[in-house]
Amino acid sequence: MARAMFDYTKAVLKKVSFDVNLFCKELKKALQRLLPHEIEELKIWINSLIQQNPQLNQCLIYLDE
Repeated sequence: MARAMFDYTKAVLKKVSFDVNLFCKELKKALQRLLPHEIEELKIWINSLIQQNPQLNQCLIYLDE
């Protein structure tokens, strides 16, 4: 079940990656509902996504909290 939430979160973040504000909003929600080890995996995935969409870089502040 938890893996399904992680995969769903990645799908949502990928879909909203065109809009920085939406991406940040969805990222904050994801950080509240994912498990700690999933958050670490999500950080790695987001870093690769930022390589393709550099404008999302400003949302990294939420990962450091």
